[in-house]
Amino acid sequence: MFGSRPSKPQNRIDSLIGAGTRVKGDLLFSGGLRVDGQIDGNVIADPGKQSTLVLSEHARVDGEISVTHLVANGVVTGPVRASEYLELQSKAKLVGDVHYKTLEIQLGAIVEGKLIHLAEAADKVVTLKLSGAES
Repeated sequence: MFGSRPSKPQNRIDSLIGAGTRVKGDLLFSGGLRVDGQIDGNVIADPGKQSTLVLSEHARVDGEISVTHLVANGVVTGPVRASEYLELQSKAKLVGDVHYKTLEIQLGAIVEGKLIHLAEAADKVVTLKLSGAES
């Protein structure tokens, strides 16, 4: 409850997929990516780095999304994994299961699927060392 606050999405955008642009195939990125167009494929961020994906109200993604931070105001058809922060703005529509750690949702956003919280305990590995009786 009083632990560290989740990190918010970064403001820096390194790449842009503009309105009227359609990408077919998987998209791998790091840093910040804004999508105003359409992606037919998976959008996967470098798992070892912080990433922010911003989907405008005109954006459409047909595929899996896996990032640390997601701000969505468009349409996503496929599973979503936001390992740190997920913001669903008023025109967002997600069709598929959504895995999140921190969720902010505005009035009007739609999720057609399961909302699955990523428990902090799942991120930490605990190893127990049992010692047997010594003879």
